[in-house]
Amino acid sequence: MFSDVYRGRKVLITGHTGFKGSWLAFWLKELGAELCGIALPMETEYSHFDLLKPGMRSEISDIRDRERIAEIVADFRPEAVFHLAAQPLVRRSYREPVETFAANVMGTIHVLDACRGTDSVRAVVAVSSDKCYENTGRKEGYKESDPMGGHDPYSASKGCTELVISSYRRSFFAPEEYGKKHHLLLASARAGNVVGGGDWAEDRLVPDMMKAAAAGKTVTIRSPKSTRPWQHVLEPLSGYLALGARLLAGEKAFARGWNFGPSDGGNIPVEEVVSAFAKAWDAVRYRIDPPADAPHEAALLALDCSQAARELAWHSVWTPEETFARTAAWYRDFYASGKLRTADDIAAYILSAQKEGLSWTK
Repeated sequence: MFSDVYRGRKVLITGHTGFKGSWLAFWLKELGAELCGIALPMETEYSHFDLLKPGMRSEISDIRDRERIAEIVADFRPEAVFHLAAQPLVRRSYREPVETFAANVMGTIHVLDACRGTDSVRAVVAVSSDKCYENTGRKEGYKESDPMGGHDPYSASKGCTELVISSYRRSFFAPEEYGKKHHLLLASARAGNVVGGGDWAEDRLVPDMMKAAAAGKTVTIRSPKSTRPWQHVLEPLSGYLALGARLLAGEKAFARGWNFGPSDGGNIPVEEVVSAFAKAWDAVRYRIDPPADAPHEAALLALDCSQAARELAWHSVWTPEETFARTAAWYRDFYASGKLRTADDIAAYILSAQKEGLSWTK
């Protein structure tokens, strides 16, 4: 897969102990990469990364520590870097705005600057968020060329992160100077809401539902009408890996921003998502009770992923129904017997992508 580009190569993942990072680490390990991760220790009851034990160098460090990040990158000397470490929660960003900006903006600067100072690095995929766009409430999906913005501290920090990435690319890693003044290509990746097994983060819809279901409790739904681009975690990860492969191949045209979201039908209101999970796992019980004093969160958000479809030959594979059913099954089996369906889900996802004829499966 991915033209076997990752086999035997050193790959650094920031945020490797997190939800998306742990899935990415496991997949890259299966692809034959030599891995190093940088992340904080998990604060949740369970850790998907610790359960998987993918076999890699794991540095428990803070991306806000500039000197330590530079030391790790210089010592490991990666060829590819996937930067996922961040403070990822909207509601926490209201409680901890300074920490959110410090991690998401300055943390990104520290990672990019460490890569700038390490001549082994050839490709960096810096992961942002669909919330980086200035949300005007429009129904049409946001394109990569739309303005950055953000109402809440988390969204604003992701808009700032995209500006930082753009600045570093233009100042230090200009594609037109690749092979002359530098040998590094930098891209950013913006994904919609991701679901899948192994997420136990606080104040997130699916983890809250799954934890409540396992405990025989009822979960409260606070924003039933909010619409998001829902997708399985493997969807954007396949996009990140496909993008990284093109950067490692020295294809300068791919050093820019990219959206990775669900195909048509993936933009679904929260209430429908909850209902689908309740159908997939009968232990899921919920009540709708929006709080009167809830902090602002965008009610409508969609991505236009036509650029990735056109130029990367990438699109999402699983329907929302299959995504929600597989996610519910992952948690149901874990809580029932401790079984991890991670490897099975990756194998099933690859098979689905092969049937779709997606180029990254070759």
